[in-house]
Amino acid sequence: MFDPAGAVIGWASFAYLKFSEGRGMLASVGIGATGGLVGGKLLAPMLGFSAAPGDFSPAALLLAFMAAAGLLFIGDRIHARYGF
Repeated sequence: MFDPAGAVIGWASFAYLKFSEGRGMLASVGIGATGGLVGGKLLAPMLGFSAAPGDFSPAALLLAFMAAAGLLFIGDRIHARYGF
């Protein structure tokens, strides 16, 4: 559930915010999905935002969105600086 949420953030950052135009939409969606997985499956349990590993938590979903947005921002800065 967290990877589609991150993928939506990646798509929105490409379509509306014009992030990563040089890399393309697939790269933005992939980076967003990866950020969603990292935020929802790795960071949320470490920070205590999910009650059980398989349970839905709005706080974990919010953390997945934030991690995806952060990873997209970092990817955009790397692309602007180094060109890949």
